[in-house]
Amino acid sequence: MLTTKGAVHTDNTRPDFDKVLLDLAEYAHGYEPESQLAYDTAHLCLMDTIGCGILALRYPECTKLMGPIVPGVTYASGARVPGTQFVLDPVQAAFNIGCMIRWLDFNDTWLAAEWGHPSDNLGGILAVADWLSRCLLAEGKAPLTIKSVLSGMIKAHEIQGILALENSFNRVGLDHVVLVKVASTAIVAQLLGCTVEEIANAVSLAFVDGQSLRTYRHAPNTGSRKSWAAGDATSRAVRLALFAKKGEMGYPSVLSAPTWGFYDVLFKGNEFKFQRALGSYVMENVLFKISFPAEFHAQTAVECAIRLHPLVADRIAEIEKIVITTHESAIRIIDKKGPLHNPADRDHCIQYMTAIGLIFGELTADHYEDSVACDPRIDALRAKMETVENKGYSKDYLDPQKRSIANAVQVFFQDGTFTAPVEVEYPLGHRRRREEGTPELLKKFDANLSTRFPAKQVLAIKDACSTRSKLEQMPVNEFVDLFVI
Repeated sequence: MLTTKGAVHTDNTRPDFDKVLLDLAEYAHGYEPESQLAYDTAHLCLMDTIGCGILALRYPECTKLMGPIVPGVTYASGARVPGTQFVLDPVQAAFNIGCMIRWLDFNDTWLAAEWGHPSDNLGGILAVADWLSRCLLAEGKAPLTIKSVLSGMIKAHEIQGILALENSFNRVGLDHVVLVKVASTAIVAQLLGCTVEEIANAVSLAFVDGQSLRTYRHAPNTGSRKSWAAGDATSRAVRLALFAKKGEMGYPSVLSAPTWGFYDVLFKGNEFKFQRALGSYVMENVLFKISFPAEFHAQTAVECAIRLHPLVADRIAEIEKIVITTHESAIRIIDKKGPLHNPADRDHCIQYMTAIGLIFGELTADHYEDSVACDPRIDALRAKMETVENKGYSKDYLDPQKRSIANAVQVFFQDGTFTAPVEVEYPLGHRRRREEGTPELLKKFDANLSTRFPAKQVLAIKDACSTRSKLEQMPVNEFVDLFVI
């Protein structure tokens, strides 16, 4: 920087792309997953994610946000929204699909320095793949197959998850959907046929955006935006990828530019750290929510509570104290006292979810609604709960060889008796319990489909999804058509 009589002259030489941008672009453009475990898991993930979205269509607070942004607008070759009759442009279709996927907090999860839900990216991936397939058919060309969707899911999971391993966005107040936007942008741009440079341009545009604040996930502002934020992020990604495909310029040092770059403005001057190279690790190790729609840090606490239910159900009024032993992230994110104002508030409160398990012996999405939350026993139990950190749980949560999400629950009664502490280290959806969890995941898919479709249509969908080799060869448009109501 040169100064002459008080003037400041900044070097305006156009920089090379930040290495992170180029690495992400080259991975999205050129990497072809080979891991059969990753593809097997992606197959399960595709079914589970769409099933979660189908279940969400039971809730008017979700469906009121769906459809075209301007009522009555349709597109002859637009993307279809599963479980509906909507035919939309790919940007709005991505929002619709992303919104319904995330609404009930029931799709997959990744926990590390940052957490998130990598299957949120399916909103953009499926909408664009469906739209492209219909456009290709209109031109007399072959459509994309589900293999391309599974490959895109593996890579989107990897981008989001690897960025999350060592980089905590929540600690600087940013929401994890920034990673949905980045991952979706890269993979949608690849589906659109963008070059490496165009993908890097698109990803830079995703980082240039002002990012979502986490305040809608935390007391005292917890609200329903957390249920549509990922849909917003993946739809924004589609828009930015389409811009890049048209030749819109990027911003090569968007991360590293002094003063004005992402690192200085939003990341306290820190550069991203990477624990491992991009491959297929995240999809192979992703966590499924199988038993209940609960924020993942509480999954094992609810499992403990349900195991305790037979011992305490008839003694709820006699309980003096409940101790929840947990890990640091759970205390920081979902440990809540005081009133809970809406379903979004309740499904991010470890005490509420544990109370439901103890009282009812189950936890469903309906348990977050006002009709259940008014039960005075719930808040009475919450008031008797203590949350305590176990340092070993916190350590194992971050251990790449374990990535446990441990909780323990113990109940003490007024007469001096108490239950044994019940501990669950790995939730049913963990890779270490994959063999046990897969049959239950398939039952969940079946049950979710049955909330929306007649039996004959459910059977057709299940038949199409029955084997990965069969599903991979299916044109995307034909697959999506199975879900049109």
